[in-house]
Amino acid sequence: MNIILIGYRCSGKTSVGVRLARERGRQFVDTDDKLVEKTGRSVSKIVEDDGWKAFRRLEREVVKEVCAQDNTVIATGGGVVLDPTNIAAMQKSGRVVWLKVLPQTVKQRMTQDENTDDQRPSLTSKGLYDEIVDVLTERTPLYEKAMDVAIDTDQKTIDEIVDEIVKGFKVSRGQGFKRDRN
Repeated sequence: MNIILIGYRCSGKTSVGVRLARERGRQFVDTDDKLVEKTGRSVSKIVEDDGWKAFRRLEREVVKEVCAQDNTVIATGGGVVLDPTNIAAMQKSGRVVWLKVLPQTVKQRMTQDENTDDQRPSLTSKGLYDEIVDVLTERTPLYEKAMDVAIDTDQKTIDEIVDEIVKGFKVSRGQGFKRDRN
């Protein structure tokens, strides 16, 4: 059983995923990193050269591949929920955790992250904050549909988020995990 982290850009999926995998004795895979590794191009370059439709097709292939693994913590791209095929694969593969984040936090994290240009191409022609608000509004119902549990990440440390995931599910070291029914 896998743990799949979904959420908007800069919600902490990779940082939380790395820590959770290490603490629980699991593998970690970031779907965007896997896609870059397979194509030899950054996310921005793929989108620039081939467009969003081609990127989403490649993303779907990577999601299918990583969801076939077991006992893995998977960090996904922010738009993974735009494709119902991805949602089905993630839900079949494990438990899906939505890392929620407020627009102002996203903007702050994006402007502080030196990888933003390569990993986070613009999704609209709007200004950064307006784009974040609009895209979050559009995707929120999709995140809600895909998730098993949601965790607010604003004002929380990585350790606090990992603790919430572990408490929300019984997560054993190197084992599958089940909902904590107590």
